[in-house]
Order: sequence, then C-alpha cells, then structure tokens
Amino acid sequence: MQPERSCLAIVLAAGEGTRMKSRRPKVLHQVAGRSLLGHALSAVAEAGADAVAVVISSERPEVGTEALKLLPAARIATQHERRGTAHAALAAREALAAGHEDVLIAFADTPLVQPETFTALRGALAGGAAVAVLGFEARDPTGYGRLVEQGGKLEAIVEHKDATPEQREIRLCNAGLMALAGEHALTILEAIGCENAQCEFYLTDAVAIARARGLDAVVLTAPESEVQGVNDRAQLAAAEAEFQRRKRHAVMLEGATLIAPETVFFSHDTQIGRDVVIEPNVIFGPGVSVADEAVIHAFSHLEGAKVGAGASVGPYGRLRPGTVLAEKAKVGNFVEVKAAEIGPGAKINHLTYIGDASVGAAANIGAGTITCNYDGFSKSKTTIGEGAFVGSNSSLVAPLTIGAGAYVGSGSVITSDVAPDAFAVGRGRQVDKPGWAKTFREAAAARKAAKKAAE
Repeated sequence: MQPERSCLAIVLAAGEGTRMKSRRPKVLHQVAGRSLLGHALSAVAEAGADAVAVVISSERPEVGTEALKLLPAARIATQHERRGTAHAALAAREALAAGHEDVLIAFADTPLVQPETFTALRGALAGGAAVAVLGFEARDPTGYGRLVEQGGKLEAIVEHKDATPEQREIRLCNAGLMALAGEHALTILEAIGCENAQCEFYLTDAVAIARARGLDAVVLTAPESEVQGVNDRAQLAAAEAEFQRRKRHAVMLEGATLIAPETVFFSHDTQIGRDVVIEPNVIFGPGVSVADEAVIHAFSHLEGAKVGAGASVGPYGRLRPGTVLAEKAKVGNFVEVKAAEIGPGAKINHLTYIGDASVGAAANIGAGTITCNYDGFSKSKTTIGEGAFVGSNSSLVAPLTIGAGAYVGSGSVITSDVAPDAFAVGRGRQVDKPGWAKTFREAAAARKAAKKAAE
C-alpha cells in the first residue's frame, strides 16, 4: 500500500552512456519494448509519486522529449555540467522546494526496480528516517560502496577505494537509489560538498550529513538482480533476460502454460489470461492481450493485437497492430493479419494476408487469399460477411464488400461487391488445345538438335 504522503520522484537521466557505443541516448534503449527511462517512470508513478522531475543532460534534449511523451505532467530539469549525482538531483531544485513529504531519487539506467521497492523506501521515511538507502547483498562486492550499519542504523556509505580491510568484508552494498524526507531533502543536498579530485557532488554523502545532524538513516535491501544497472549492451541483454525471467514466472503463476518458457519473449505490457497455452518460440511485442483458453502455437509473432477467448494463432502466425481476434477465431500457419477484426469462429487457416479488413463470424478464408488493401497511396477496407466462403488463391481488391453467406470461387480476382448468398468468380476461362503439348515438345527438341549440330 502506498503511504498517504505527497511524493516527488527525481529520475536522473543525464548519464553519458558512451559504453553503449550508440548514437541513441543510453536511457532510450529498450528492455521488453519499453525504454529504460520508461521503466523508471512507470515504477515511481506506481509507487505513488504525484510529481516527477526528470533530470537530463543539456546535450540530450531528446531524453526530455521522450519523458514528456511517456509522462506529460513530468518536469524536465537540465544538468549543464556532469558533476555527480547530487549535483544532478539539485538540478531539480524548483521541484524540491515545493515541499513534498517524500523525495525519491531514482536512476533511469536501473530499469528493473519494482514499484514495491520504492514504496518500501517511502515507508521508511514515514517511519521517521530522514534518509533511506537501497542496498543489496553482492555476490562480488568489489568496486561497490559498502553500507556501514551500527545498531540497526546506517552510519555511512564508504566507497571501495576508501574502505578499510574490515569494511571490504561487508557484502551489503549501495544500489544508488535513495529516499529523503522532504523537510530535509533540499538542505541535505545543498550541504554536499566536492571533497574529491574531480570536484563532483555525490548522493552517498547525504548519509553522513544526516547523521551529523542527528537524523536517522536506514537501509532497505533488494535482490542484486533487481538493482542491476545498464551501461553497455551486455548489461542491456542481462536486464532483458532478468525481465523475461520474471515475466515468464508471473504468467505461469497466473495460470498460463508455457511449453518452453525460455523461448517465449514478452513485452512490458503483455496480458495473458488463464489456461492459455503458449508453445515454443513465440514473441509478444507491445500492446498484446490474450484471453482465457487461447492457444498461441510455435514461432508466432504478435504485436498490438487482441486475441479472444479460445482463439488459436499459428504456428508461424503473424498478428500486427490493430488485429482483433474474437472468441474461437483461428489464424493458422503462415498467416499475417493487420488492422483487421476477425469474427467469432472465423477461420483463416494458411498462407494468407488479411489487412484493413473485417471478417464476419464463421467465415472461411481459403489458402493463398490476400486482401489487396494498398494502391500505392492509401489503404482501403475489405468487409467479409458472416458465413462467407472465400476460395483458395483469391485476391480481394479493396474497397470491397462480400456479403454474408456469399461464396467466392478459387483463384478469383474480385473487384466488385458480392451480394449476400451470391456466388462470384473472377478468372479467365480455361481453354484446352488437344495435342498442343506434344507438338510443342517435338518442335523444341528439333530446335535443340539443330543448334547442337551447328556447333
């Protein structure tokens, strides 16, 4: 439960990210179809932040653009010089001065922190702490700042290079994220000095300043996998793997069957119902929901689609944005559907493209059928009525309506509307020429023999 207190979240998104070897800002790289920044913004919002300030670099205005796209109410603050994490947080001075009870400081390149973790940090502030620091038990603590506790309170954060041999034995390390009591946040941050060769201002000094003022600082812990940061492509892949591990586990606990979980990839917003079966090598892009008892067969790819109860997709099915499958509809192997509504019980079993269309209940679309929806300039719609039958290898040239119960002969090119219950066929008449094949073969063989003799 979220504390009933006002909360400001400051999301630090000004990191340089040169190790990504990319023209794209580090925090705009994606995990599970959502930017690293988007993950951080979503988590603090779910933790009850009623104000969010995003600190960006003056050299990367596109980060601010993305932040406002994801969270229009966010404030954008700019760090003009890279002078440490506390310096970055102070770029949001105006938001800090607004007097929120809780202040969360999050990092846009740490995308896996759960909303519940931020809520727990806020809970520590509600319990009287002035500073709450997130820590983790490191498998290898080398290089991490150590959290030094005494009597259940956090006394200091000691960087690895400054730690004594005894302190280096501590495995409780600093994850970087922090929460500050609003009444003390601005004065604590302003008191942080640059007592180092680089003259950078570090958030870690907030603990010592709070303790010197007689204020309490505490540590909360999270799994190391939750607080992993992203600084290069290998770490980006590691974060993706951890997200997928979590999501697969959650989906199975909610009642879906994953035949080979390690081969299924979800987006951040994928919704899967109960008794859904997902076969191996399936990819869910953003914006997909799958209702109860549907089956997603192997090697299918879904994006921006809704799959109804008891529907079936694949194997090798492709659902593109705007696809809606009603209950018990079937999209089979090597079928692509885009911006189309497929009615209850309709069947599109194989080797077909249906785009910008409406297919009525219980209609049957034969193999090799395509809706010719694009004329090089604009898209047009094809409407196929309930119970209609479209024979194999047909081309339906939009705009077009095929009435309920109508029948389209195989191999047709249909360019005009078909009335309900009518039969339509649009193909050249078959002509047989007796003996033509034998005559052709003999003539061809004679020409070949003559050419060989001339050589």
